[in-house]
Parts: sequence; structure tokens; C-alpha cells
Amino acid sequence: MGGDVKLSGPDLAAGVAESELASGQLLGHANGEAVLLVQQDGEVFAIGATCTHYGGPLAEGRVGERTIRCPWHHACFDLRTGAVLRAPALNPLPCYDVERSGGTVRVGARRGEPVSLRREFAVRTVAIVGAGAAGESAAETLRREGYDGEILLFGADESPPVDRPNLSKDYLAGNAPEEWIPLRQPSFFGEQKIALALGARVTAVDPAGKRLTLADGREVSWDALLLATGADAIRPPVPGADKPHVHTLRTLGDCRAIIAAAARATRVVVVGASFIGMEVAASLRTRNLSVDVVAPEVVPFARTMGPQIGGVLKATHEKNGVRFHLGEHVAAIEDDGVRLTGGARLAADLVVLGVGVRPNLALAQAAGLTVDRGVVVDDRLRTSAAGVFAAGDIARFPYGPTGESARIEHWVVAQRMGKVAALNILGRDTPFSSPPFFWSTQWDVTVSYVGHAERWDRIDVSGDPEARDATLAYRLGARTLAVATLGRDGVSLEAEAAFERDDQAALAAFGVSR
Repeated sequence: MGGDVKLSGPDLAAGVAESELASGQLLGHANGEAVLLVQQDGEVFAIGATCTHYGGPLAEGRVGERTIRCPWHHACFDLRTGAVLRAPALNPLPCYDVERSGGTVRVGARRGEPVSLRREFAVRTVAIVGAGAAGESAAETLRREGYDGEILLFGADESPPVDRPNLSKDYLAGNAPEEWIPLRQPSFFGEQKIALALGARVTAVDPAGKRLTLADGREVSWDALLLATGADAIRPPVPGADKPHVHTLRTLGDCRAIIAAAARATRVVVVGASFIGMEVAASLRTRNLSVDVVAPEVVPFARTMGPQIGGVLKATHEKNGVRFHLGEHVAAIEDDGVRLTGGARLAADLVVLGVGVRPNLALAQAAGLTVDRGVVVDDRLRTSAAGVFAAGDIARFPYGPTGESARIEHWVVAQRMGKVAALNILGRDTPFSSPPFFWSTQWDVTVSYVGHAERWDRIDVSGDPEARDATLAYRLGARTLAVATLGRDGVSLEAEAAFERDDQAALAAFGVSR
């Protein structure tokens, strides 16, 4: 999605002196392709220079033990094979032959992608309910791991799996082409023998009988089941919230409906200063609509990321013409406006509700699974019923760093959960231990956030948030729960690595001015 890459640096096919790799990396090109050389522990690897997610520059990423991570959205790749180790990337990196002779390193031909040998497993039919981030990731992982049985992927939406984070950002703003939105081309699922059923709503699950029932009455048997039913956008019980010019944003269809409405509108009211709400506000303002945001908090994101980042984002929106009505609630939505509880009335011919989502738990509850503000799973993402797993927005899992259970509504978390669930369906006994990560882009400000802090005692800040160059560490007692950064991609990667090691000594240094 990053577009064409401008070639720079030396011609690595012609060869470079090994001494040029003294820093451990060298960006160049070979046979018309951007290539990054990485030297580690006496080995030299040649890989594609840009992340296969959004084209992030891997030369600015973090090299670990035979791995490299993208600085933008923390995708992680195997240096030896290019394989994706961590979402959000879907495709492996290209890898190239390397020849070392007489103190010279030359990059040779591009290697073919590793072939997964199909293998038989005890599980012969895997059913996945939900074709979002977790469900799609699980289906791909099963095939990548050599599973040769049936994969049945049921999506209640009419659209194939899409890049949901883009729906509130560039796609809604009109800056992203259609080809960026599908996670995979339609032919992919057929080629991988993944039976993708769209508009297929599952109405019942029988864990004991290992069957599920579809809305059309069909029954399907399975050996292992993954519930990845996701969440639905909340439509609050406000008079007028069901009017035709009032929209929520969750699906591709929702986004297209807002785009069509925006083409006829002039004034928009966004209800809620959530991530979705604020990203929608920026995107619709980019389309030159007048935008008002109504929210009950005094500072956006103060509860989730603190007043420092919230203040920066609010000021950035205001600089770009967004008007805020904070400490307010909506009393009613009318045909041409929104009435606030404080008495004000805002003109509006388009209203977008961004007040959060609600996990879709009905199927799990009816099936008798243990549910407590989410589908309760263990660290292998197993539910209370044998052979049934859950992942994504619905899963409440044991969060290792704090020992508490957590349910986290992040795209990358859902993708990584889907992969771990698939591995455990195949008997790999793999814990889900990936540190949560998310990003939000609003105008020219990108926030990267690693970890999980539902509450904190203090926020330690180094750098200058207003200059968009800062690290914020969220502490509870002596423990660092999360690290957010503005303009410091490398710091965010280091924080992720420290969370993976549960290295509290290293994490204590984040957010401390030096």
C-alpha cells in the first residue's frame, strides 16, 4: 500500500565491501528492487526494504534475534525466510541470495517463497465464525502451517475481509484507492481452499454435538470451532438515532454509506470523541465538510491515554477547523440538526455515531460458554467448551503482565490472536503473549501505543507532546503498563520488545527525561 519505492543507495547486485555493513545494515537495490542488507552474528541477510503492510521503511525498524520489525505498525518478519511472524502484515518479505567472497557482499536472485507442505492433522474440519481480523488471520495461518483439512469461514457481512482501520482513515477521507481495502483478492480464498461464505449468519452453536446452525437452517459439523464474532457499533437510545441520515462505522458498507451521504452533506455532527469518532471527524473535514464533535469528556482520550495526548489531538483538530462541544450529551437528533442537553442546537445533515462498540456475545452465551464481559478463554484461547476457541474483540483472556483478565478491541491484537488460536487448534500449545499494540492517525499526528493500561497512578513524559516528539509511560505503582509515543517509532519498537521480555527495569526508563 506504500506505492512505488524510489531506489537509493548502492547497487548491491554489483557488490559492496563488507566494511559498509559495519553498522549492521545497508539500504540499497538489486535488479530494480529496493533491498536491505542486515548483518547479524556473522550472517548477512538480504530482504525487501519495505514492510508488506503499508510500505514502512524497514531500515528504520528494529532488528532482533533473526527478526526485523516495521517502525510504523510493528509487523515482524523472519530475516532468514521473510515469513510474517507478527501481524499486521499478511505477506512475507522477499528474500535474496547472498554471496560473500573476498570481503565483498553481492545480492543475487530473488528466492521463491517457502512452500508449506500439506499435512494431515487429527482435526479435519475447522469452522470459523467471523471473517474479520481474527477469523481471516486464523484461516490463513491454518494453511500456512500445512493444514490440509476443511476450513469453513463464515462472515455475517456481505463484504469480504477488509482492512478495517483504513475505513475511518484514508479510505473515508478519499485518499485510499479501492484496491487497498480488501485484505485479499477474491481468488485468494479459492486458491487456498478456504470456503468463505459471505452474508452467512450463524444462529446457534452446539459444542457437545460439534454442530453449528446457519440462519437459512443449514447445519454444519466441525472438529474445531473458532468464535471471532467481533463487535457491533453502539447506537445509543437517543431520540432520532435511527433516522436515515444517522450512521455508524464498522463495515465497508457503513463506510460507503457515509461517503455517499457526505457527497450530499455540508454540515456533520460526530457524536463521540472515540478513536473512530475523531478519525471520522478528520476524514470528513478533509472532504471540506463542516464538522462538530459532541462528547461528554472535557478532554478527548483523557481516560484512555491521558490529557497530554488528548490535548495535542484536540488542538490539531481545532487547527484544522473541527469544532468541539465537550462536557455535552445529545438530547435528540432531528432531521436537520442535533439538540444538546445543554440547550445548544447544531445544524447537521449528516450525523455519525462514534460512541464505541459492544462485543457480539449472543452466540457464545446461547451455547453455554463461560461469559464475563467477554468470552472467557485461557492463555491458549480455549473457551470453557472442548474444541471451541475464541479470539478478537469478544475474547477475555488472562493478560500476563498484570495477572488480570482483559478484553482488548485492537485490530492488530485480533490478528495476532487469530494466528495463535489456529496454532492451538493444530495442537501447537502456544500461549497468547503478544503485547497489545495499536496506532491512530489523525491529521498529521500518529500515536503509537504498546501495552495495556486501564488505570494508572501517573503518566511520566519525556520530550514535548505539543511538538509531537514525546514518550509517555503509564505507571501503576512501580510497574509500567503501557508506553505511547508521538514521532518516536524506534522508541515504540523498543518498548514492545521490553514488554515481550517483561523487562520492567528497561520499561522504567521510558518516559524519563535524559
